[in-house]
Amino acid sequence: MRVSTSIMQNAFGKYLKEAIEGNEVIITKNERGVAKLIPYQDPMVYVMQESTAEYYLRRRVTLSEFLEITENSEAQYELIDGEIYFMASPSHAHQVAIREIFGQFYNFFKGKSCSPLMAPFDVRLKNDSPKFDDDPNIVLPDILVLCDSETIDEKGKYHGVPTLVVEVLSPNTRGKDMLKKLSLYAYSGVREYWIIDTDHGTVIVYSLKDGDVLRVQQYPFGECIPSWSFEGLNVETELLIRSNKDA
Repeated sequence: MRVSTSIMQNAFGKYLKEAIEGNEVIITKNERGVAKLIPYQDPMVYVMQESTAEYYLRRRVTLSEFLEITENSEAQYELIDGEIYFMASPSHAHQVAIREIFGQFYNFFKGKSCSPLMAPFDVRLKNDSPKFDDDPNIVLPDILVLCDSETIDEKGKYHGVPTLVVEVLSPNTRGKDMLKKLSLYAYSGVREYWIIDTDHGTVIVYSLKDGDVLRVQQYPFGECIPSWSFEGLNVETELLIRSNKDA
């Protein structure tokens, strides 16, 4: 494929993925080919394959490198423990689950001091630990509830710790969401973590404190899910059964 320099600048992540997947990408200027984007296997780069999807990672990426890579990209990325994760497009079932849960969160938190948000919204996890200055983590939770809006900077960027986080599993994020993110959220100070599994029709709720799991409960779709952090927040999941069948 042939891509002009201006389009390449605005969607570099998209065409980088094309090159990594083995597709020829020719960069043009004034309709003439001037360069070719080709994959390069750095000794510090490897591919982690999970299910049918691939994450392209580079070990120990700095915050400035991450921002340089993603600044003008239309693609979505996360930075976790110095590694970059490419975020694939979500499925219909994934989006429906977010819609149903976020709608109930929105109604519950209306007029309250805490507020729910949904992806894509960058969260730079930041607490009192010096580790988060030396080893920044930037994630894009599917849904989050933040009670520290004062940590949003003048550019609208959030530098804090959500109180509650919801992630909807996809085939290419299952391991990351259930292991790496659980550990990261617990360590960073997130109090409650929900994992929605549309394939198996379950919701796993974790109560977190001081880097550890205090308790965990699994609910099948159809049951009402109570929040341990917000009294009165009870999420109905009956619609997830029907929407999952439709998907």
